[in-house]
Amino acid sequence: LRVAFRKTALYVPQAWRMKRDTNDINETSSELMASCGKLGYTFSEDLLKALNNISPIAKLQILELLKELSGVKKNWTPLVKQWNIPTGESVIDHIATWYANLFKNRRGTQLQCGHLIPDNTFPLDRYNGCPYCGTPFEFGELDYEPGRNKLKVLQLWTDADMQKYLEDLLNSPVALDATQADDLKILVAVFGIPAEVKIQMKETIMLVIDALIDTNKPKEAGRMFRSPNDVLRYLWYKHTGHLQLVEPKTINKRMEQNSRNLHRMMDKSKQAKIKSKQDLKLKFSRSECRQYANWLNDLQMSVQDQCEQMHPKREMWVRVIRALRLAEYSKKRGYEKLAKLLDAFYNRRYEVWQAKVNQHKVRLDANGTFELMKERPGSFARALFSLMLWFGPDVTMEQFKQVMHQIPPRLIYTLNMYAEVYFDKKASRAVKPLGGKNKKIPANKLLELYSDKEIGRMLKLVQELSLDVIKSKLEKETNEHKTMYIDTSLFNIPIAIGDRTEQMQDLPTALMGTRFPVEGDVVRLFMQWGEGLPAQHLDMDLSCKVAYEDRTEFCSYARLRIAGCKHSGDIQSIPKMVGTAEYIDVDLNELEALGAKYVSFTCNAYTNGSISPNLGLGWMNSKYPMKISKRGVAYDPTAVQHQLRIVRTLNKGMVFGVLDVASREIVWLEMAFGGQVVQNLSLSTVEALLKKLEAKLKIGDLLRLKAEVQQLKIVEDSTTADEVYDMDWALNTAQVSKLFL
Repeated sequence: LRVAFRKTALYVPQAWRMKRDTNDINETSSELMASCGKLGYTFSEDLLKALNNISPIAKLQILELLKELSGVKKNWTPLVKQWNIPTGESVIDHIATWYANLFKNRRGTQLQCGHLIPDNTFPLDRYNGCPYCGTPFEFGELDYEPGRNKLKVLQLWTDADMQKYLEDLLNSPVALDATQADDLKILVAVFGIPAEVKIQMKETIMLVIDALIDTNKPKEAGRMFRSPNDVLRYLWYKHTGHLQLVEPKTINKRMEQNSRNLHRMMDKSKQAKIKSKQDLKLKFSRSECRQYANWLNDLQMSVQDQCEQMHPKREMWVRVIRALRLAEYSKKRGYEKLAKLLDAFYNRRYEVWQAKVNQHKVRLDANGTFELMKERPGSFARALFSLMLWFGPDVTMEQFKQVMHQIPPRLIYTLNMYAEVYFDKKASRAVKPLGGKNKKIPANKLLELYSDKEIGRMLKLVQELSLDVIKSKLEKETNEHKTMYIDTSLFNIPIAIGDRTEQMQDLPTALMGTRFPVEGDVVRLFMQWGEGLPAQHLDMDLSCKVAYEDRTEFCSYARLRIAGCKHSGDIQSIPKMVGTAEYIDVDLNELEALGAKYVSFTCNAYTNGSISPNLGLGWMNSKYPMKISKRGVAYDPTAVQHQLRIVRTLNKGMVFGVLDVASREIVWLEMAFGGQVVQNLSLSTVEALLKKLEAKLKIGDLLRLKAEVQQLKIVEDSTTADEVYDMDWALNTAQVSKLFL
């Protein structure tokens, strides 16, 4: 049910269906439809027929899950009642309260948290908690009633749809994002692993291996390991939860940075670094050591190739070899191949391919460099731009074309997307190292050696080459269809290559770079955290940064009201088990009149450490005015446009959207940045990431190219088209990747 709902669908298994079908809508189906309408959803005709023939218990199970995922069971009460009206609080009120509590002044109101609020300071009747320490005491019910917003239509998914989606995930030619990885784990646990499935991505293989081991099939899992780094990747995934090989020093550094505090007395960075090192220590049982030793001993790759692949992660491998007692196992009978591997690795009796490439490159030996690069076409593609600047575009492209047919299509698409940004002397590029934060790097200095005309020719060479490859792939496909329908929204959605989201999307999912049109005049940001946790100090901050042509302003706990933005108040401590919420209203009309360019939506962990796991955040958008209750509750599930849930724990701050004020569109992105407050956000880094996302090929553009190459007529009516490409199709990103990649 959870997997289908992420794809704007409901899963109705055959086992739920009753033997006697009827077309008359029964009372429980009508009640289910009405309840889902309050959440912002309605049913397609096929889905309604299927739901009409399942038991009331199954319908209740569906409704409870939709309520959970829509967040209506959570506490959405902010600190300030009717926070759209100013409370009049000032810095003087905080100073007076600090002074009164320091010197035990008795004149005032004693609150549950222990703070004394002096008379004539904060208007206490306007708060749901303590205005001084941000601890909530009072809570309001969420009043969710059917609104005037357009309902999202849920489609029917059957067992066949689920199994097809599982195969699409396993066959995906690009790495899965956090939501897809979770989908895969859920589906494999239910349906198992289909026979004769070819898995291309290493991260996907790790998830399948984990599922096989959970079902007590270690030998089958062992056959899926192709290299020693696959074994290391799985070991590290089980130990840290990261599917990529994020090195220990990187994790330690991030944990240390996240525990730094603006106030020296609250700084716990040293303790956090020590704890991180302790958590990353490797400890294995005898049975686990034997299992890993068997996997390494059974690898078919040559010892030379294994050592070369292990070399870049040598420090990690030394730790792993000791922790797994591999030296001890290598002395036992049957582990002769493992013994040879350890002997060659420790004595460095191997050559590194990249070292030979660097040697030829430094000597300006073009022939030697290209001969080596052609041995590994994927590496050639990744280094193509820099080699064009180093040796010249013509000789590089001539050599590259000889191995181009061996390169995965996703790399060809990537070359096309990033060429324009790379071959620009003034442009900065956005990069994200493994486990790190988004960074901005300057243009390659070698560009200065070339004139603008020569750089333009390089760009044209790359784009023409990649388009030829894309066209040739589409021409090879036999297509008997005559017409195609393309949803206009697909021209705003980039194809899923490179940037993957690390956080969970429980509501209908979207790709990074997707543009959401704003229908009304107000966008409401929301953040909810602390559900299921004991009462404690856990200060998460919802903020936004407004960029003008000549200045920037921010709206956060420090500035609750600025021109065009209103904050609901700073909550610093969470109540027991129910969690709490913050909001920001962004007024587009006011910002447009003031000349604002864009608004960055951010969240930060003010408390020592990273952003709290299971924190939910997103934005609401409605062409009808959104309500705020007397208690200040302002959440409306029917108005939620996009939402995500934090599952990764290395981020201190994160940008989760950028509002383009002029075009009235919100770009969904996920950009980690360091810092306790929104002031630490670098807008130039945001701009670099936006350029990178904008440069990506859009799904609609590729479909239009497909129609042109295969001579299909694009029609405006989906009911008359032979091929229909709409938002429901695009939500299955694995299926999109399968079509083009």
